[in-house]
This record gives sequence, structure tokens and C-alpha cells, in this order.
Amino acid sequence: MVRLDWAALLLTATAVARAVTANTPSIVPGAYIVEYEEDQDSAEFVSSLDGEASLRRDLRFKLFKGASIQFENVKKAEEVAAKVAEMPQVKRVFPVRRYPVPHHTVHSTGDNVEAMLSKRQDSGNDTFTPHLMTQVNKFRDAGITGKGIKIAVIDTGIDYLHPALGGCFGSGCLVSYGTDLVGDDFNGSNKPTPDADPIDNCNGHGTHVAGIIAAQSNNPYGIIGAAQGVTLGAYRVFGCEGDVGNDILIAAYNMAYEAGSDIITASIGGPSGWSEDPWAAVVSRIVENGVPCVVSAGNDGATGIFYASTAANGKKVTAIASVDNIITPALLSNGSFSVDGNSSAAFGYTTGEPGEWNNVSLPLWAVDFNTTDPADGCDPYPASTPDLSGNIVLIRRGTCTFVQKVTNALAKGAKYVIFYNNVPGTATVTARVDGIEGVAMVTAEQGETWIRALEAGSKVVVSLGSPTSSSKFLANFNNTATPGFLSDYTSWGPTFEVEVKPQFSSPGGMILSTYPRLLGSYGVLSGTSMACPLAAAVYALLINVRGTKDPKTLENLLSATARPNLFRRNGASLPFLAPVPQQGAGLIQAWDAAHATTLLSESSLSFNDTDHFNPVQRFDISNTGTKAVTYSLSHVGAATAYTFANESTITPITFPGELTADFATLSFEPSGEFTLQPGQRKIVKVTAAPPKGLNAKRLPVYSGYVAINGSDGSALSLPYLGVAGSMHSATVLDRRGTLLSRSRDSMNTPVPANVTFVLPPAGHANDTSYRNRTELPKLVATLAMGSRLVRVDVVPVSNCTRAAKKATVVFGTKTLGQPEGMPSLYNARGTFEYDWDGQLDDGTYAPAGLYKLAVKALRIFGDETQGSEYDAAETVPFRIRYLEAPAKVKRQDEKC
Repeated sequence: MVRLDWAALLLTATAVARAVTANTPSIVPGAYIVEYEEDQDSAEFVSSLDGEASLRRDLRFKLFKGASIQFENVKKAEEVAAKVAEMPQVKRVFPVRRYPVPHHTVHSTGDNVEAMLSKRQDSGNDTFTPHLMTQVNKFRDAGITGKGIKIAVIDTGIDYLHPALGGCFGSGCLVSYGTDLVGDDFNGSNKPTPDADPIDNCNGHGTHVAGIIAAQSNNPYGIIGAAQGVTLGAYRVFGCEGDVGNDILIAAYNMAYEAGSDIITASIGGPSGWSEDPWAAVVSRIVENGVPCVVSAGNDGATGIFYASTAANGKKVTAIASVDNIITPALLSNGSFSVDGNSSAAFGYTTGEPGEWNNVSLPLWAVDFNTTDPADGCDPYPASTPDLSGNIVLIRRGTCTFVQKVTNALAKGAKYVIFYNNVPGTATVTARVDGIEGVAMVTAEQGETWIRALEAGSKVVVSLGSPTSSSKFLANFNNTATPGFLSDYTSWGPTFEVEVKPQFSSPGGMILSTYPRLLGSYGVLSGTSMACPLAAAVYALLINVRGTKDPKTLENLLSATARPNLFRRNGASLPFLAPVPQQGAGLIQAWDAAHATTLLSESSLSFNDTDHFNPVQRFDISNTGTKAVTYSLSHVGAATAYTFANESTITPITFPGELTADFATLSFEPSGEFTLQPGQRKIVKVTAAPPKGLNAKRLPVYSGYVAINGSDGSALSLPYLGVAGSMHSATVLDRRGTLLSRSRDSMNTPVPANVTFVLPPAGHANDTSYRNRTELPKLVATLAMGSRLVRVDVVPVSNCTRAAKKATVVFGTKTLGQPEGMPSLYNARGTFEYDWDGQLDDGTYAPAGLYKLAVKALRIFGDETQGSEYDAAETVPFRIRYLEAPAKVKRQDEKC
């Protein structure tokens, strides 16, 4: 890959303000991170910029010397930043990206815990199902708790006053160190107000993560932290809502490192696919200096393959995928019902939004009696439907949205709706529709019981108290649909340069843990955010047993002993293993990793694509035991995943995509059995041939495992992957998805050719006084695959204008320059929008006239110095004029 010239290319579009793809990182206008060649005083450095910048944050640490700066003139920021990048004392400059509060699903929460504390006593045995799935229970049974290990949690803070999280903060407490880098009111776009108190009292994510790692046993629901003996560091990087810049994340990571953290975990990120992403590169640096960093792989599984998340996609950073719990826990509120006036029976439910039940007691009415109907309540009710204002409507979950279902019920007068689930357990329903006062969910079994009674002609009256005062109880349901299988939401790798991501998986679906006291004290959540902290705890347990903190050794051990699983679709297992880009090495088996005496030198292999095919790979096998072991090598293929649905499509298939049982062929040297004496090491050569008969134009990603079986009973595996096609040949820019729209059009409707846009005066695009009188042209550009570099050129349409005479030719395109803030680097696949106010990258403004925007996206593995390496598209011609002509801008075209 050609190395980027940071000074010449200046990283990313500052004006790409709205991302269509979920969680795609946006940019803080005018904000940049500067890394110094050598340490210097940041205040003096910023002062040397002649008042053009202010210091956002000093970022001088042992492993990173720099500063985050804010250019005062946002419109000239790119121009000034380019000059800064050329300074001899500056190593590189990159923009501040914003990352959202980690996405997760809240299924249920529990409160009123004080009254329940006496109901549960610690039995001393670890039967917590995520621990049984990963062998963590064996450590607790052996008295190994991660004692002496410091784990830093970079998140929303921790509610350390929670009784299960120690009840205090500081020396001698479970949460013993850390800080708040942002304050409650920070939302990613305003000024942080840091303080020394990292409490989480308004979000909950970090508190749930902390409980997975280290919750103590004094709780009513039997929650057990995987490593109860560790001490936690809480680095709060989110306010109560909003985003966080990567400058704050870089600071948090370096602060955690310098505080002596043995492990750093973060369930934060956004789509990237590029290991060179600046934040990922900084985290990689910390790993290189001896501290394991585990990061959640992301929750964008629905988007399909090639959607790796940063900073998890960093080199040497351990990306954690999610599998579903073998049970479905639910924290249910107590309700009651009666049939035909008989004595009341209890049931459990999860309230939703809206949740204004307020002691409601009404008879049930069901849309139909078919408890297998996948679209129950999705169609408008028939004209014969009675007035439902005096009923609670019972509807099965499935197919259409909750909002659509309650809207149909509302049309017949309903105010209250109870859904019954179509999978084990319950979930929190959000269906805010004016006129609906309360929604809730019950289990599939409870719903079917009521349906059968209604079908028999009985009257079922349901009574629900206020959700805020109703007591809660824990119900565990067997997960019959996806027990131990990969969660549908878990993001797929690999990176665009075919590096293996994720590394391995951990339970993240339907996890019971601590939650802030103000939000219910306990909660059941799902996400790779829940899988990642369990992996961090496992690292602590391994350090206790093996006595090493080396990140590579620990990752290799966990990868080699992980257990790959079959691919699961619609509740049925397919007859092949899930692809490595989905599950990595498989589900962590911590006890096996802690006691393995056969060590591998790598955690995975990549044979890359056909253009960069490296068919011969090597890894070491070492016998660290006390007895000779005879080893045999074999190959187990995993499903091959096609990237594209057919030869004519350019956007990857959404989950679950098309999988085939076409496997690569591997040969080994030595080819037969071999014996290693204690202390001996053997280099194994693996030669790969991609699967035959695949359609290379559809970019199939093949994968599998090298199986290493020892005479001592050991069974290890080494994941690998490759692409049976050319990544460089894949279309990057979707020409059909590149268009021109209007800045106020949220639907991105294409405008016809030659539309005139009236722009505000230069430098006044954000002035409210011009908002109703002007409208900016909006570029909508869609990347079918990721691109390291996207440039946009402002092309004069007429050859006889003043603008045309000033234009230069770049890669065959006559250009007046790029819009301010371009080019954009390290782009994930997806769509971004750019509102252009006429400013160019040199700080001047384009004269009034007729233009097109020409988009060029560098192909994967492309050379950015060659125009032939870009995919290109153009918008329709459009005219700009300014509401008031500034001094630098002509009101009309200058004709030749």
C-alpha cells in the first residue's frame, strides 16, 4: 500500500456533517489533532499559530506527543491545517472525529432491589451462564479472581456507589482510579467540563460493562463478575447523551496506560475497515507497549461483510464478537390476570415506551387467535372491529414495526397494547404514537395462554400496576433459537486490506448485569459492548494463572483454544462453521487457554486476495509442557461468504448473505505426525489454494481453521481467511448513489440539471438570518466499498468563464479546487452528505456560475498518485449565485 502524504492530503472532510450509515463517525468542524515530532509545549505551539487556533486539549503523553486544537475560522481551517502539517516539528495532522455513545439494546431493567437483597445468598458456586459458556466458572471455583490486575474501562463512567460495585471510589475501592474527561452536559459538539468524579448516573452502559467484569456477589439476582478480584479504572468519555471526539478517546487511552492499567477495554467505535485510522493507530501503539486492548467488534452485523469497526480494526488490537446467551434472562414487573372472574394469577411483563399504565385493569382483545402469525396486527383492522378504548389489545410480535401495530390498534380506539414475544423472554418496546398511553411485552408462553382462553370464549382481565412501583423478579428462559451462536448484530470483518477481524467471540446477547441505581440498578442488555468486558476479565484471569501480561501471547492462547461454532439461520444450524470474518477463532474457552502447554506463535493467518496472494504462511508450535507430545495437523473449512449477490451488484449483501460450503485446500509441512520434546519448537509451513469454482467477480471470502491435535489430548485451532478475487477490482464508488440534492431535503431527492442555488454571503453559511432565504447544494456520495481517499472537484461547466480560466487539471478533470474540507480519508462503505456553501480548499469562494461536482474514490490497494486508480462520478450541472456579493466574489459569470 502506498504511504499517504499527510501534509499533502490532509485527512478528512470537515464538512461531512450528516452520515446516512448508522454510527458512521462525523467530523468536528475546524478541530484537528496534531502529533509532534518531538515533545514541545502545547500552549506555546498554539500561540505560534498567530491567534488562528485555540487549545482544545493537551495530548502530551509517554506514547503520544501532541495537542488537539480548534481553528477559530472554521472556513479556513483546512487551509491553515495544511500549513501546520508542513511544519518541521509536526509529524502528522488529522481531524477530530466523533463517535456515538455505544449502541446496545436494553431488554429490561430491575429496581426495588433493596427489598430483595435478602432473597439471594451467595452459594459460592459460579453457575452464571456466560461463565459456563466460556469456562470462567472454573476460575472462581479454583479461587482465581483476577486479584492484583487493573482493568481500565473507557465508557460512560461507572456507578461505583452501586452496592455490587463496591459502593465507593478511590484507593481501596473496587473502582479505585479514573476520571471524568467530559461532564454530564457534554454532547460531542460543546466544551467538556471535566472533573475527578467518573460516576455514571445517566447512561448506564459503563455500569453494565463494569458489572460483567467485577460485580460482587451481594446482589439479588445472582450476578457474578467474571473477575471479582480486579480493581477497575473508570474513564468517562461520554456525557448523558451525544458523541465523543477521538481526541478525548486518545487522551483517555493514554491516561489509562500511564495509570498502570494492565488491560484496557472499550465498547466504543464506528465503521471504518482501515487499521491506519488515527485512533486505532494510537491504541495499537499501547498494545505494542505491553497492554492488551480489547474493543467490541461493533453492532452492524445487518450491514454484512467488510464492515469492521474502529478502533477494533487496529493492528494488534483484539476485536471481540458476540454470541447469544444460552438462556434469556428477563427482569419482569409483577402483574395479575383473571379468567372469567376466577381468582387472580400472577404474570410478568416488561413495560415499554409509553408506559403510563397507572393501575390499569381491562379485558384483553386479540387481533386473531393464530399464535404463529408472523404479521399479526400489521394490517388495518376490519370494519367490524369493536371500539377498543375499553380493552387492552394483545398482539404477537413480528414482521412489521411496533409503531405500525399500535397505530392500527389506535385507529379502533385502543389506548393500551400488550405484545407477546415470538422468541424466548421479553424486550422493551418503544412505540410512541399520540393517543397510545401504555405498551408492554409478555413472554410467548404467556401470550399463547391468553390467546387460547380468548379463543375458547373466556373473558381475560389483565391488571397492571404502575411500572415505577411494581416489584421486579428475575425469570430465566431457555434460549431455543440461538443458544451460544453468533449474534445477528455482531459486525463482520475483515478489514479492506484483508486483515483478520474479529479475533474471537464472547457472550454478549441477553446479558444480565449491574445498571445505575437511578435507572433500575440491574438490567438485561445485548451488544458486542457486553461481550467485550467479559473478554477483558478473561485476560485478567489468564494473567493470574500464566504470569504473563504480553498481549500477543494472551491473544494467541485465547485464539488457539477458542471453540468455533456452526452458522445459525432462522433457528436452524447449517452444516458448516460460521465464517471467520463473523466469529474469528470462535467462543473463548478461558480455562483451556490458561492451562495450554502447546503455544502457537500467531493468532490468525491471512492469505489476502488474488492480487496480493501470499499462499505460503508459517507459524510456530511450541511444547512448553513436561512431556513429549505428538502432533497431527488437519484442516477444517468454514463457510465461504460471497460479498456481492451477483456480478452486477457492487454493494455487499446484507446479513445473512450467501454462504457456500466451498473450502480452500491446505497442505502442511511437515505433512505427517511429528513429536516435540518439552521445550522444543517446530515451524509449520501452510500452503493454501483458494476454493475452486467460485465466482471471483462476486468477491468470495473463504476461511477456516488449521486444527492441531496433540497426543496429550490438546485440540487447538488457528483461524485463517482469504479472498478469492481482486479487492482492487471491486467498484468503490456507486455512481447511481452519487447525486446532487438540496441541503434541507432529508430524503436526498435528486435535483434536475441547471438548478440555481442561492448561497449566503461568504463565511455566513451558518447565520440564521440567511437560513430561510438561501439553500445549499448537497452532494450525496455513496461508497459501495471503503476508500482510503475520496476527493471532490469543483468543475466549471463553461470554458469561457473567469473560473474556467483559473482552473487546473487534476487526474484529467478540470477543477477550480476541492470544496473546503476535502479530501476525505479512511472512509467506511456507506453514504455521506456534504453541504457546499461555495468555499474552496484554499479558503476562497467559487465565483457565481455553472458547475458540476466530480467525485473520485480511490480503489482498495490503489495508488493515490494515479488517476486511473479512482472510481469517478459527476453530479448534474448546477448554478450558484450569492445572496449578497462579497468582495472576493462576482455576482454573475464573467463571460469571455
